[in-house]
Amino acid sequence: MFLYSYYRAGIPESRRILYAATLQCLRGMVTGCDNLLDGEYKTTLDTDLPETAIRFRSVIDIMASDRVLFQLLLDACRRKEIGMDQAMAAAATSMQTMTRSGVQEASEEAGITVILTPDEILQVVHHFKTGLLFTCPWDVPKCVEETDESDTALILEGLYRIGMGCQVLDDMVDMASDLERKRHNFVVSRIYHGPDSAEKDRLRNLLKEQECKPPVWDPAGMFPDNLAGARDTAHEFLESGLTMLFSEAHRFLVGPSIRFLENRIGTEYLSSDQGDDT
Repeated sequence: MFLYSYYRAGIPESRRILYAATLQCLRGMVTGCDNLLDGEYKTTLDTDLPETAIRFRSVIDIMASDRVLFQLLLDACRRKEIGMDQAMAAAATSMQTMTRSGVQEASEEAGITVILTPDEILQVVHHFKTGLLFTCPWDVPKCVEETDESDTALILEGLYRIGMGCQVLDDMVDMASDLERKRHNFVVSRIYHGPDSAEKDRLRNLLKEQECKPPVWDPAGMFPDNLAGARDTAHEFLESGLTMLFSEAHRFLVGPSIRFLENRIGTEYLSSDQGDDT
């Protein structure tokens, strides 16, 4: 999606290759930070470090990704593809969006004490956590390209909405772990603040059980209505975002792209309209 956005904006192939490489570096930094904050390790770099050294591996991932990013920009300067001022600006701005996203993620480390409303989750939490993060791949191109901002506004809005949709899907998958770790979660918020008394009672019972022992989870069976509602919200974001991202000739990919994202994130079990992706 991010590479397509460069193509859609008409960026020349040589610089699309540069941005694809910098995008991999941003991905390495984001994944490394996410691993540290979540106390886990999703493989970014293939190293010979011990598998148990998850924190140190994440630190190496972040440091290596940052070094390679700067080297890519420096090499582009030497090839006279970009100016030194552009390279320095790109190196600086590439951290800003990720930092805003990371601050939101880090703010939940100690656990939350208030369950925000669904609108607050979207506007205050997911806006920074993933919405803006999905526009981060454009931080470097914006420092280099002379593309009119009005020409890229629709693309960036599309990526933002796709990010919001993906985070709602992610909340559906992470509902149990988010409750256990006391993290913000859109589905939990829907249940807690919503009108469905049966699902609200089930949530309260789970929270009581959690104080004594780990609960047995069957989200699809226990909260079908709110999970379906969350999925509808995710689909609204994804459909509008992908429609903005794809050119008219490629909009036949909107449906298959949503199904692909559901499968990758792990919410396909709620889908009743998988259909044929061809």
